[in-house]
Amino acid sequence: MAEPVEVNRATLLEGISHGFLGRRGGVSEGEVAGLNVGRGSGDDLDLVERNRVLAAEAVLPGARLVTVYQVHSADCAVLGGEPWSEDDRPKADAIVTDRPGAVLGILTADCAPVLFADREAGVIGAAHAGWRGALGGVTDATIAAMEALGARRESIVAAVGPCIAQESYEVDAAFRERFLADDLPNARFFQEGRPEHFQFDLEGYVLCRLRLAGIAHPEGLRLDTYAEPERFYSFRRATHRGELSYGRQISLIGLG
Repeated sequence: MAEPVEVNRATLLEGISHGFLGRRGGVSEGEVAGLNVGRGSGDDLDLVERNRVLAAEAVLPGARLVTVYQVHSADCAVLGGEPWSEDDRPKADAIVTDRPGAVLGILTADCAPVLFADREAGVIGAAHAGWRGALGGVTDATIAAMEALGARRESIVAAVGPCIAQESYEVDAAFRERFLADDLPNARFFQEGRPEHFQFDLEGYVLCRLRLAGIAHPEGLRLDTYAEPERFYSFRRATHRGELSYGRQISLIGLG
């Protein structure tokens, strides 16, 4: 019997069709074995498409999966009508909608996936917050786009899913300086490590950005993609192991 798709859920999003998925429950094999949804991973594209169907069905059966062409930006796309085709995906790192029948998907492999919802307004969002996008304000852009659809900032809840944890995320001094140049208090997200290197708390930084944007109590799932190879894909782990390819997991949210 095939392994079921593992769906990690956030308490704050209870009652909303959503899930932070990993690698369990898919059909890919080899280095990217499991629920790999990355078309650019070098995996068999037929298997990737089967995994995408499995992922969407695990969260919102019958819904159409909608993704963007992620480019590590702070840009947010708005799905206001019929879902775009895969060939016409906008280049962005977040999506929002108020339309039922679609499930929004964000791909990650160490970066932080963030899912948003305003239950009262019926508006949802999903963001890919790597360090560039997080620093650039991708979560702020997502909240603003939700407000344009009728959401109220004080009613929005948000959760940060599996991403690389601080103990697994070593960066150099130049990396740290980018964050200090933006805001000196960002120093609290860096712990000293070996000489001229630091451990960066990506999840903590994203949670802080959400709170500063007016999201009162964002939730962090505290799941480390790097440290759990059986559950999650990780770009950094694959690099350290000298693997030729790495998979991508997907985080999903939809309106039934």
